[in-house]
Amino acid sequence: MGEKLKVGIVGGTGMVGQRFVQLLDGHPWFTVTAIAASASSAGKTYEESVQGRWKLSTPIPDGVKNIVVQDAAKVSEVTSGVDFVFCAVDMKKEEIQALEEAYAKTGTPVISNNSAHRWTPDVPMVIPEVNPQHLEVIAAQRKRLGTETGFIAVKPNCSIQSYVPALHALLDFEPTTVVASTYQAISGAGKNFNDWPEMMDNVIPYIGGEEEKSEQEPLRIWGHVDNGQIVKASAPLITTQCIRVPVTDGHMAAVFVSFKNKPSKEEIIARWQQYQGRAQELNLPSAPKQFITYFEEENRPQTGLDRDIEQGMGVSTGRLREDSLYDYKFVGLSHNTLRGAAGGAVLIAELLKAEGYIQAK
Repeated sequence: MGEKLKVGIVGGTGMVGQRFVQLLDGHPWFTVTAIAASASSAGKTYEESVQGRWKLSTPIPDGVKNIVVQDAAKVSEVTSGVDFVFCAVDMKKEEIQALEEAYAKTGTPVISNNSAHRWTPDVPMVIPEVNPQHLEVIAAQRKRLGTETGFIAVKPNCSIQSYVPALHALLDFEPTTVVASTYQAISGAGKNFNDWPEMMDNVIPYIGGEEEKSEQEPLRIWGHVDNGQIVKASAPLITTQCIRVPVTDGHMAAVFVSFKNKPSKEEIIARWQQYQGRAQELNLPSAPKQFITYFEEENRPQTGLDRDIEQGMGVSTGRLREDSLYDYKFVGLSHNTLRGAAGGAVLIAELLKAEGYIQAK
């Protein structure tokens, strides 16, 4: 791939930003050359800025410890030394939208972990194995923003990774109705048990805004590009409940589904085991070799045992069986801060690089 592309992490001091730092350490295509955060962190070394709040089990990579954190609001300064940026800031929606567009207008691609632009009509929201064709909308977005090289691409909500890939592999059987209850780790809120002791021995049956995202975002992913914008699909009908559980990492989903053309159990399992997407075709560095793994054991997948499958980038399914009200029910599992957040965004960046959307400035 030649010389590595230079990467900036905007919002690099939070939990997802820390995951970006971890995942990009030693990456074969990308190297971190800039980290930006709030003005209160600017001017400190990265090690100083996360002192006492480094949330990961692995140490801070040596290659970023002495990078001086920049003010994320000083867009031209941050972008002057990078080819593209990842964005994982904690701000109001309107502020994030304005900030990401400001970065893109400098000619800098933005791969966003934020939800602010997920419904902007010309911004692709991508799972690389599911809807890589949505990247073609970038041409219309660039025209709107007045840039030849900048753009914004986003990853979807972390919870839907536990069931959307499994359903996508079955789309030609035309699923009509989906019920999904998700059991979501506390890292999805950017916390660990030290930050959130109230979650110990506790379940909270509400995550603000999560059910709306979980019901609507799959339809956008299954939509199509028309006249420079993404038009969401009209089916299947999806309803969800999203529950916070006392788990560090890993989102699980209990899924019920009916089909217009009901497949056999054997057909479903074969589809899951054989499914390959564009990320596998291109052999991207972060792509799982086996995208969907089906477990025959009745008590799998388990969060503690299976969230790290394929370095946390694989999706697991299990307990597939016929249902008395729906055609089938099954359980899905994905790692929310790897496949669902930072790792998913890194995979999108790899796809964008491989397809020619990101290049050295």
